[in-house]
Amino acid sequence: MFTGIIESAAKVVQLKKKDTNLHLSLHCDLTSELKIDQSVAHNGVCLTVVAIDGNQYTVTAIEETLNKTNIGHLQEGDIVNIERAMKMNARLDGHIVQGHVDQTATCTEVINKDGSWRFSFKYDSKLNNVTIEKGSICINGVSLTVVDSKLDSFSVAIIPYTYEHTGFKTLSKGDQVNLEFDVIGKYVKRLMSL
Repeated sequence: MFTGIIESAAKVVQLKKKDTNLHLSLHCDLTSELKIDQSVAHNGVCLTVVAIDGNQYTVTAIEETLNKTNIGHLQEGDIVNIERAMKMNARLDGHIVQGHVDQTATCTEVINKDGSWRFSFKYDSKLNNVTIEKGSICINGVSLTVVDSKLDSFSVAIIPYTYEHTGFKTLSKGDQVNLEFDVIGKYVKRLMSL
């Protein structure tokens, strides 16, 4: 379980393809606190630490992950939002995030609001995921509040702190992002369809 409150940013330093898997090596200021077998969210994708070497660590993304997320689009030098699993005795500052991406979306607009930013996204509504106004959404691992919810699109407002300390500062129109929809909303929707 995660909260969607990003702890750090990691830089992709090496990508190695082996069979259908992608091994990602990253540099991060939290590396010394990580351990092998630990779950870490990378742009909202829960991946397991498989190796640590100095200030770099490695995770492996399998074919399923590469097909359903933006992890396979990463390049060396890219910045990734990082969050370690939450502690059960800590405050839940964001919302409940599983680290299981539901689908990707495309950034359709970035507006500088002179003190904040508004990012808009479009996603495939055929996958039956929904947002609600003022509901929770996780974008590349960042817990956010939905603004302007529509059937296949929504916007979020980004404060300066979030903009500066996450990958939002490098996100542009046309970029693909990972979405994890609110887990409680998913259960409610499922129960309503029975």
